[in-house]
Amino acid sequence: MRSAAVSTRPLAAALWAAEGRTAAATRAVLLAVLGSLLLWASAKVQVPFWPVPMTMQTYVVLVLGAAYGWRLGTATVLLYLAQGALGLPVFAGTPERGLGLAYMSGPTGGYLAGFVLAAAVTGWLAERGWTRSWGLTLVAMAIGHAVIFVPGIGWMSALFGFDKAVALGLAPFWAATLLKTLLAGFTLPLAWRCLSRA
Repeated sequence: MRSAAVSTRPLAAALWAAEGRTAAATRAVLLAVLGSLLLWASAKVQVPFWPVPMTMQTYVVLVLGAAYGWRLGTATVLLYLAQGALGLPVFAGTPERGLGLAYMSGPTGGYLAGFVLAAAVTGWLAERGWTRSWGLTLVAMAIGHAVIFVPGIGWMSALFGFDKAVALGLAPFWAATLLKTLLAGFTLPLAWRCLSRA
């Protein structure tokens, strides 16, 4: 019975046990704030890559969702989006390309909505043990990236047309997406293995 409970527990809960409602609520708040700060930082740091520089934001979204579980992962991304909606310069390209709801309704708005969905999906899969093995983790991370791109391309298509949306919002990022999928697929099972040995 105990092993079944452990298999559905998110990585963050396994790393940081909290007894009682107050301790669990405190943990959730602190993890959500930390996660929103990581998302903020990941949007601002650009890594040189081909054909365009990449941020690590989708990697952080997927890993947070998987590590936190679908409820806390989704809440964390929503907190991050709320910070952006209030005008904080938390998104890539802000404040240069605008702030707040004006930025969020622009070309990247669909991707931001995809962040919420991806955190929920990867968290849900993680709670069913998908991040314990290398193969299933890769599949979960690939699904998570797809969940980000579908509303992202859909929204850009509504603004610019499908061909331009693919040319601007998908084609330049396939190599970076593949790399981040592989990296996330390595990170999460490794964390579980380190935890089990500890």
